[in-house]
Amino acid sequence: MKLLSGAVALLSLLSLAVFWRSDELGPALLAGFGLVCAYTTWRSGTISTFLKIFVSIFSTEVVLFGGVYLLSATGNWPASLEEYRIPESLPLTVAMFSALVWAISHLRVVRSITSIADRYFESDGSTQARIWPFAAFQVRERRLAILMVVFLVVINQAQVAINIRLSYFNRDWFNAIQNKDATTFWSLLFTVFLFWAAIFITAAIAEFVVQSMLIIRWRRWLTHHYIGRWLDGATHYRMSLKGINADNPDQRISEDVTRFIDGGQVGYGIYSYSILLISTLSSLVSFAVILWTLSADFTIPGTDVAVPGFLFWVALVYSAIGTIITHMIGRSLIGLSFERQRYEADFRFSLARLREYNEQIALLKGEPAERQMAMGRFGRIYANYLQIVERRKRLMAFTASYGQISPFIPYIVAAPFYFIGKVELGVLTQTADAFGRVGDALNFFVNYYTSLADFKAVLDRLSGFDSSIDQARQLESDTLVRDQEKGEPSIEIEGLSLVLPNGRTIVKPSSIRLEARKATLVTGPSGSGKSTLFRAIAGLWPYGSGVIEAPPDRKVMLLPQKPYIPIGTLRSALAYPAEAEDYSEMQFVDALKATQLDALIEQMDVEENWAARLSGGEQQRVAVARALLARPDWLFLDEATSALDEPSEARLYGELARQLPEATIVSIGHRSSLLAFHRDHITFEKTGDGAFIARAGVAA
Repeated sequence: MKLLSGAVALLSLLSLAVFWRSDELGPALLAGFGLVCAYTTWRSGTISTFLKIFVSIFSTEVVLFGGVYLLSATGNWPASLEEYRIPESLPLTVAMFSALVWAISHLRVVRSITSIADRYFESDGSTQARIWPFAAFQVRERRLAILMVVFLVVINQAQVAINIRLSYFNRDWFNAIQNKDATTFWSLLFTVFLFWAAIFITAAIAEFVVQSMLIIRWRRWLTHHYIGRWLDGATHYRMSLKGINADNPDQRISEDVTRFIDGGQVGYGIYSYSILLISTLSSLVSFAVILWTLSADFTIPGTDVAVPGFLFWVALVYSAIGTIITHMIGRSLIGLSFERQRYEADFRFSLARLREYNEQIALLKGEPAERQMAMGRFGRIYANYLQIVERRKRLMAFTASYGQISPFIPYIVAAPFYFIGKVELGVLTQTADAFGRVGDALNFFVNYYTSLADFKAVLDRLSGFDSSIDQARQLESDTLVRDQEKGEPSIEIEGLSLVLPNGRTIVKPSSIRLEARKATLVTGPSGSGKSTLFRAIAGLWPYGSGVIEAPPDRKVMLLPQKPYIPIGTLRSALAYPAEAEDYSEMQFVDALKATQLDALIEQMDVEENWAARLSGGEQQRVAVARALLARPDWLFLDEATSALDEPSEARLYGELARQLPEATIVSIGHRSSLLAFHRDHITFEKTGDGAFIARAGVAA
């Protein structure tokens, strides 16, 4: 950025030299704007990476366009290219844009937006890309993203330039119609309109393709980023453990990421409010100059008072009034949009839970209660929807009226000058077109207010999700587990006290030892802290004190009472979390036979929601088969055989002892029959203050 800043500063000094020699105002303005741009470009080295792209584009254009303008200002521009002379407003405009980007980078809401956007444009990974008709090539993801943004900004600016050229075509063409000049009419149509229209269409197609690729690549990267942040280090579990307010993470990843980038099916995202906004501002400045020039000597209707740029001021005042009224009517939509997304996500989640537990609900005949709860959640959606309809009804009444009146304003203002012959038909139509484009640009806030409200709600949800993840990750360092320095194979638990997230002590300081390769049974009343002990040993429970010293490089596996079985093939469910390719066909067959699931051998490659198809006992068998495949050093069973009959349970424990002779099995259970499969016995006994203490013993 410093090199680019120096180039802009050098251009400013050259402009100042031209001004001293010619006394023209244009080079003086370029020198002033250029020095401001050089300063903000130099200071932009520390701003958002995403915004830095735009500063670089605009500052580079200042040097290019400013240099070309100085050529014409010094009389060195070729006479044959007179029609394409760059106006002094162009380098001034891009200099202003560069400084404006630096200025808005300090706004709090902009920092919130760019804190999410920057992650993609600062990524380190490589990707494969292909530009037709060339072969595919490897490139860093961030460089490809930056190139696509630069292309889209430049092509949008080119489209604005084409629209300006067509504006002058429109003026000359209607003048030819007014003058009944057939030769000029057909010449302009075939040599000007068709040429520039073809270029515009080609540019629009190229823009669509690049825009689509940028959006889907950006979404893919950001989705991968959020899924990783949410899952890594069991953050998802710690978020629920801490009770952090981050409702429906699935929706925030699947929907809010999409809406943040491009708005999804409706609304507008960061693409619209950055690249398209720049196009809108470019159009505003360019057509404002045209509008100012066309109405340079217009007078206030009914008077002889001339107002330079009269129509521009009319458009500015008209749009400002519309913006203020729109904000007053629709400002509450931001909060309502945020609530709508939360209510919709809660409703979808409740229906998904209903589907997951359909058998239990049917057995309890809980359909009436579920219907009542579902409709109660939908009632919040209904009430919120009516509130949004009421606000949008008022907003639509104003914006629709505003939109209907807007096209007639320039004709009403400019018509008196046409009727007295001061302007021709072509100038009148060009004036109306320029007024309309300036009005559209100024009405950006009016036209997209609802979308701005939705985008702000999406931004708040993603920012809140990030904050929740950061809070949960603070617990990651609070694990009670430490690697043993002595390298002993046993797990030493010294002075371990476990508390609940609300601060209530559940297990008082206890010191126990889990001997390697000696099966241990853990018993005690429900709610005494047995499962919490397992979570602490697994490194998931951060609340408490004491130390758990475990062997380094240990391979631990925990089987809960209700195992997780992912949707997919049974083979992948058995291998989870490893890949199915990590095991041979015979290993899968042996594991199913050992767990009495022989009937499923022929269905291992069937895609199914196996958690819904299998009974509770069969699901627990699948979990044990998974352990037989994984062969952990430490296997913790948290009532992992509670759904089985005692003979089946005995057979599974026998298979575990036979096939995993080097593994240490630690079980939680309530059946006395489990004592036969364990050597040591840990009991949780209640103390006088309601907490429990763990005591070690020998199994009978």
